[in-house]
Amino acid sequence: MPDLEELADRLGSIAEDLADAALDRLRRNTDAVRSGGEPDPELTAEERRITRARRSVEKAANLLGGRVVND
Repeated sequence: MPDLEELADRLGSIAEDLADAALDRLRRNTDAVRSGGEPDPELTAEERRITRARRSVEKAANLLGGRVVND
């Protein structure tokens, strides 16, 4: 069974993956606007959902890693 610090590190990696996914959605919407189009509301909602998940995962990683988390 992994120790808490190892779990915190794994969650940190997941948070980074989520950040990359959110940035991808932002880039796609930015590219659409630069091309003269409109931002895709579904991509916008998805980016927000991913960002919320990333924050939750970061909070869990900090809690397991013994770091202080401010709500």
